[in-house]
Amino acid sequence: MHTENERSGTAVKVTVNGMIINIVLTVFKFIAGILGNSAAMIADAVHSLSDFITDVVVIVGLKAAGKPADNNHHYGHGKIETLCAAFVGIVLFIIGVEILASGLSKILLVINGGKLEQPGMIAFIAAVFSILTKEFLYRYTLSYAKTIKSNAMVANAWHHRSDAFSSVGTMLGIGGAIVLGGKWAILDPIAAVILSFFIFKVAFDITYKSTNELTEAAPEKDVIEGIQHIIASTNGVKDFHKLKTRKVGNNIATDVHIQVDKNLSLIEAHDICTEVENRLREKYGKNSILYIHCEPYM
Repeated sequence: MHTENERSGTAVKVTVNGMIINIVLTVFKFIAGILGNSAAMIADAVHSLSDFITDVVVIVGLKAAGKPADNNHHYGHGKIETLCAAFVGIVLFIIGVEILASGLSKILLVINGGKLEQPGMIAFIAAVFSILTKEFLYRYTLSYAKTIKSNAMVANAWHHRSDAFSSVGTMLGIGGAIVLGGKWAILDPIAAVILSFFIFKVAFDITYKSTNELTEAAPEKDVIEGIQHIIASTNGVKDFHKLKTRKVGNNIATDVHIQVDKNLSLIEAHDICTEVENRLREKYGKNSILYIHCEPYM
């Protein structure tokens, strides 16, 4: 298990690395769009600017989430990380809407007899480079996100991939326009419209999960069943009831009433509670928030 300081340090380091790469990539896209006479690439560069914003939000959020409990936040600051993940999900949805609207407007332009401008090769090269770079950032960020179990980093990883998706549409449009002729530039908006729905799906999944946690929803079924198994299999526990479980950032919070032999001494009953607590912390982390009430088994 990682300590909160280790999690925060790793998350911030990975996100800062991604932010630096994003800045360089965005500048390159703008230059390529201008030199290559590509409105699609310039739009792609503007899209990449949103990554910088979410990177900053995630860094600030993860630093805040790593702070210990204080007088105003008795359960710690873990919800801030969840809030950041929800924000990234909303940003992803907005990006999806922008890509969809832009794609549809270009398709309508061609249908009405308009013509999309043919771009230069440098714009195509920039699109390919963007796809490779953003896919690398997606895999790099996601691998660390899974290691430290950070929802905010998972959301940010998918934000990187959404940028790769938009660059795929840009690449197809630019490539089609160069190889097949100007009329095939319509491939760009068609691909963008299709890819926008993939972005909507990811945005919904991230926002739904984060909103659930912010509204105190119970965790996944397998987590609840794991908690139930640990409690029921602890020596001395006769039965349990009133189990309530939720997520607080990366940690679980559990309230439960366990029942023990009514003839046990207070110390013996307390030791059973401690054993349940230790086993839950071993499985779900030492920062788990546990409230175990002991009752006599009748």
